[in-house]
Amino acid sequence: MPMNLMHRRICSSKKWAADVAGRMPGMLAGVELGDDVLEIGPGFGATTRVLATRVERLTAVEIDPESVRLLRAEFGERVEIVRGDGARMPFPDRHFSAVVCFTMLHHVPSPAQQDALFAEAHRVLRPGGVFRGVDSQPNPRFRLLHLGDTMVTLDPHTLPDRLRGAGFADVETDHQPGRRISFLARRA
Repeated sequence: MPMNLMHRRICSSKKWAADVAGRMPGMLAGVELGDDVLEIGPGFGATTRVLATRVERLTAVEIDPESVRLLRAEFGERVEIVRGDGARMPFPDRHFSAVVCFTMLHHVPSPAQQDALFAEAHRVLRPGGVFRGVDSQPNPRFRLLHLGDTMVTLDPHTLPDRLRGAGFADVETDHQPGRRISFLARRA
């Protein structure tokens, strides 16, 4: 399991969900998602709740079977919840208008698997589609919360080339050391 018990409690809390809901408008500002969006790694669904109110059609792929069960119970038919691995997704090529992932990439167990996820995001995007991601960067509190977790943070210096290596164009990143890294990339 990529999250320890304390981490799971925090991320499944109402307080966390409210905090995420408050930050989501900023994370999506200026990003045109289109009509058919894929979310990778929704976990407990805090970001999914916001996305479901903002997009016409939402699909979420989640690797954890218990999270899949909880998400399906909460969202019913409003969101298609698929059990699967973001690095090997069961979707057709060029299907989605946008792919998003929020605060989950550091739980992917290796840079190679993160790169596979980037390549899959590129594969399932329509031409002109966007890939938007936001993830945490290490600081003392973040490290403490992740004791015993999978924690492979993104290197802000190599991320743009990694996204271009997956096939993306127009790669933009924003790094706030000790806080977060965000990116926006487009499939040509």
